[in-house]
Amino acid sequence: MNAASSFYSKAPRHLVAVDCIIFGFDEGRLKLLIMERKVAPMAGEWSLVGGFVQEGEGIDEAAARVLEFTTGLDNIYMDQLHCYGSVNRDTGARVISVAYYALIRIKDHNRPLAREHGAHWLELHEIPTLIFDHNKMIEDALAALRNNAQFHPIGFELLPEKFTLSQLRSLYEEIYQRTLDKRNFRKKILSLDVIEKLEEKDKTSSKKGAHLYRFDPEKYEALKRKGLVFEI
Repeated sequence: MNAASSFYSKAPRHLVAVDCIIFGFDEGRLKLLIMERKVAPMAGEWSLVGGFVQEGEGIDEAAARVLEFTTGLDNIYMDQLHCYGSVNRDTGARVISVAYYALIRIKDHNRPLAREHGAHWLELHEIPTLIFDHNKMIEDALAALRNNAQFHPIGFELLPEKFTLSQLRSLYEEIYQRTLDKRNFRKKILSLDVIEKLEEKDKTSSKKGAHLYRFDPEKYEALKRKGLVFEI
């Protein structure tokens, strides 16, 4: 046995997991997808969606697999959040977890599949105490989401393709957990010139209806090329 083999063979072995904080936006509320844990320890308790990294699999690939397995969706917006490695964080074994937060359109995901895995959408104020350090992961994910949404157009990942300015404002109010001035918000978002006004209207709340808009990624790229910043 050479020195390198000896060095690795004597090193401790740890399990590596991925945990996914999955955000959605529905009926004017920011929501999280959590699930009932099916295995011991703490079977039956509330948990984030997660799993172990498999042999021959990168951590990004593992997170994408877990997300598709639970929601039926691929090509989801996700961002690596943080590595959680406290010695006693998992009561089952020594587990190091890499957390990701993901943004999906709730209407697009496979609801029967999610229910099959015991997953439920809950509003932020409804989130119970979760297993291990999962509540801390949610807290960190919300902070990262708020920071990124302020300077990058990731909020549009949560909206339908066509949306009203009222829906857009409600989304950012949910992300920031504060009320935004209607007139100032409209002026700010339109001044960025990254959304396209459509001829269609949403008439679900009034006969007159509200104009629908669509995010224009090409205009956003043009904004970046000018050295300007998307900021809400």
